[in-house]
Amino acid sequence: MSDDPLERLVPRMRPYAQSIFGTMGVLALRTASVNLGQGFPDTDGPVELQRIAIDEITSGRGNQYPPAHGQPALRAAISAHQREWYGLEYDPADEVVVGTGASEVIASALLGLLNEGDELLAFEPAFDIYAAQTALAGGIYRTVALGPGFRPDLEALAAAITPRTRLLLINTPHNPTGAVYTRAELDGIAKLAIEHDLIVLSDEVYEHLLFDDVTHLSIATLPGMRERTITFGSGGKSFSFTGWKVGWACAPRDLMAAVRVARQHLSYVSGGPFQQAIAAGLELPRDYFTGFAAELQDKRDYLLNGLRSIGLDPITPQGTYFIVSDVRPLGYDDGGDFAWGLPEKAGVACIPVSAFCQHRAEADHFVRWTFCKKYEVLDAAISRLQKTFS
Repeated sequence: MSDDPLERLVPRMRPYAQSIFGTMGVLALRTASVNLGQGFPDTDGPVELQRIAIDEITSGRGNQYPPAHGQPALRAAISAHQREWYGLEYDPADEVVVGTGASEVIASALLGLLNEGDELLAFEPAFDIYAAQTALAGGIYRTVALGPGFRPDLEALAAAITPRTRLLLINTPHNPTGAVYTRAELDGIAKLAIEHDLIVLSDEVYEHLLFDDVTHLSIATLPGMRERTITFGSGGKSFSFTGWKVGWACAPRDLMAAVRVARQHLSYVSGGPFQQAIAAGLELPRDYFTGFAAELQDKRDYLLNGLRSIGLDPITPQGTYFIVSDVRPLGYDDGGDFAWGLPEKAGVACIPVSAFCQHRAEADHFVRWTFCKKYEVLDAAISRLQKTFS
């Protein structure tokens, strides 16, 4: 017997044996730290959606398997949402699928579309599941560093495309940087996708978490892109019910068929009582979405000011739950060293941006903070940071 607890793990999965979020969460708990690392809200979403979920349970309607590809009411609501917000038409019968969070549906797309040795190309920093799920699918995960200000570098992207590149994955609004891609940036990405006949996976789970009058543009709306794009969304992000794990994808029939085949062999179905509630959420008036974003923007500004008060100069995010800041003004050369030491030093947890990267780059100097917390939690974190660094 080996002393290696992972001796049975296949080599392709060894780099992903630990999740930064779980590991940092354990450290935060052990040190009684304020955890600004994991991006989940600590307040519940709309009460009316909770009541629907409760009624689905108490009535018995939601307690057994829902239809394999999602409740018809939810698929219809997703289709209507895409039409109302982006002018995109998807047939809920065969161009929409519901899964256990957007994470499962992204995994399904990779499993259904990547042959062994095919390449997936993504910008980095990138959410960590992309690399792990590509490995699960037997594909090759390759990245292109975002340019200055964490904006897409289209020249670098073009240079990275090879004959083996099959999928191009984009994420806007972007985790971890909070950037929202512009029309010009998306036009450039679309041009390359069409030129090289790439399938685009567009992770848009933060689509409604937008600040400062910034607008989110779905790449599937651009000429020639609907037929080659799979778009992913999340009820957890839009309605602050991350534990419900209800996500979805929209795509043309041929791409959706591949996603559905793979997904039905993962969890098969999940979230029965929550699907009707998320369907009702997608039908809420626009005032809900703009009001939710405004509340988050106030918290963003609150944490921005707190970080500035200790000498940091964070990048102001245009969307998501997250702020990234360069730690060099505090005398650190490496964001990882800063993040791993911060719980013991200050009683606050954050995430090193290097955890979202394959290659060492400028991102190594950055850490990610989340602001989707109660003000008293943000206050406690800022107070501890000020005592430590001011």
